[in-house]
Amino acid sequence: MSFVFKIINKKDINIIIPLVQKLGREPISEAVLKIRFAEMVKQNYECAGIYEGERLIGVSGLWFCTRHYSGRSMELDHVYIEDGYRKKGLGQQFFKWLQNYAKEKNCEVAELNTYVANIQSHKFYYKEGFEILGFHFLKKF
Repeated sequence: MSFVFKIINKKDINIIIPLVQKLGREPISEAVLKIRFAEMVKQNYECAGIYEGERLIGVSGLWFCTRHYSGRSMELDHVYIEDGYRKKGLGQQFFKWLQNYAKEKNCEVAELNTYVANIQSHKFYYKEGFEILGFHFLKKF
């Protein structure tokens, strides 16, 4: 299998919606995601995709900012790879590509959040050199 990693053009951002809908605890409608992604692409957000031919099989949102505790940062968001492509080294290849991309953008660190119950992702992120630094809190209004 041959895979290509690349940044998804902002005008094509809605192609990630079917994959992003497979994440999370609560389903989010396509209509809501279209509104949110349209706003996100106007901010410091990009999205990387994994392609097998023309088929999008994985994604990771990328937020860029400078933080007081870590410097220039790339925060990975809604990381997802289709089930049939997991546990074959593709995630490691993707993360290596993402790290190189972050370095090209002068980032010093990569950060991410993952759901507490997603034990499989925790194991993967540990193997990729991530450490748990704290808790992520959320309050809905």
